[in-house]
Amino acid sequence: MTSIQKKILTLTTVVLVIMSVIWIALTYYNHKTHKQYNDILQRYLSMNEVTKASQQLVTDLNNYTIDPTPDSLDQLTASKEKVQQAKYGVHHLRNTENDFTLTNYMNLIDSLVEATDRSIMFQSENDTEASAQEFAEATRITTYISETTLTLIDTELNTFDRFYRGIMEQSSEVIKLGIWSLLLITCLLLLVTYWFSLTITRPVFQLTKAANELSKGNFDQQVKIETKDEIAFLARTFDRMRININNLISEIKQKAALERELQESKLLLQESQFRSLQSQINPHFLFNTLNTLSKKAYLEGSEETSDLLVSVAGILRYNLKQQDRSVTLHDEIQVLKQYMDIQKARFTDRLQLHWDIDESCLDLKIPALTLQPIIENAVIHAVEPKEDGGNIWFRVKVEGSRIVIEIEDDGMGMPEQKIQQILNEESPPPTEGHSTGIGFSNVVKRLRLFYGYDDVIDIKGIQGQGTKVTLKIKC
Repeated sequence: MTSIQKKILTLTTVVLVIMSVIWIALTYYNHKTHKQYNDILQRYLSMNEVTKASQQLVTDLNNYTIDPTPDSLDQLTASKEKVQQAKYGVHHLRNTENDFTLTNYMNLIDSLVEATDRSIMFQSENDTEASAQEFAEATRITTYISETTLTLIDTELNTFDRFYRGIMEQSSEVIKLGIWSLLLITCLLLLVTYWFSLTITRPVFQLTKAANELSKGNFDQQVKIETKDEIAFLARTFDRMRININNLISEIKQKAALERELQESKLLLQESQFRSLQSQINPHFLFNTLNTLSKKAYLEGSEETSDLLVSVAGILRYNLKQQDRSVTLHDEIQVLKQYMDIQKARFTDRLQLHWDIDESCLDLKIPALTLQPIIENAVIHAVEPKEDGGNIWFRVKVEGSRIVIEIEDDGMGMPEQKIQQILNEESPPPTEGHSTGIGFSNVVKRLRLFYGYDDVIDIKGIQGQGTKVTLKIKC
């Protein structure tokens, strides 16, 4: 898939290549022109160097004639070497225009060196007059050399005049070429940039238009983009989202229709249940009856029976309340104690309940009818099956940022399969003997819904040693 990033890199590369080619061409032409200028200047400097070296040689020869010391002789020898080097420097300047003049020029340099050598020789032989004549000859040759240098430079100027004009014309043409190239490249870049921007903005505009239609509730307009870049991928994703939203809306409508049907069915069922309950014993009548029996037993001196009836009435009154409301841990423990009073009357010494409650935790909010079904489960499965009964421990304590409620028994232990069934909120038929009719799985579900996290309850069962249920509630 050709990405937008690759397109940008390609465009940038093309621009850099074009600019590099232009820069290299201009640099090469500039270097070539500079080299030609330097060559011509070097010709002038080489010719001028001969004049300077010859004049210096005459000056050093004069100094030696006046004061023939070893130092002045060394200086004169060095000047002769410079004249020879200058001669070699102009040797390669020969062309058809200056061939004759340059030949005479080279002979003059040789004559100057020879006259200098003769003057030195006569000076060493103390022939002052001959040495002076040779010095005068050297001076005259130096004058000729200077005049010939000017003649050669003038010839060079005439020779390279056409070259100068050609360079100026080429420079003018290069400037025009650079301007036209810049204009052409600018136009091309504008066209390419416009085309490149269209490849991005046109699909974005289509996406914007589709999003606008989607916001109006029109989910039937298909989004189709023919490019092969990230925007096309985004368009396909957007189109899939449109289809999913459309399907989701259809499902919501179907579910709403189904919920209306279920609501109607529920109302019919409630009406049926209400009519069925009318034929049953009124729970409030039963509650009032139990209170009457409790007072009568107390008046007849049967205080234990009276207390038992009071506990049954308290549990009945507590159970008449809505199960989905919240209560304090204190209220839940109070009804739990009433329930255990009834069970103690049933099992006598076979049932031992051990309480360990941190009073600072009693204001904790907890779903109603949470602890009683768990205790009931322990009574039914841990105490009742054993001939000598059993023990149940109920603890409330603070551990860090949590309040921990533990219900532990020393029965046969809950099987792992049953533990997983409860924690997975599977709903088997209620165990026979549960006074509330609320199963353990229902307690787990209500706890998780009430507190909003899954690890609110933990169950551990060890075969032959007992079961421990732990509620971990965040403060």
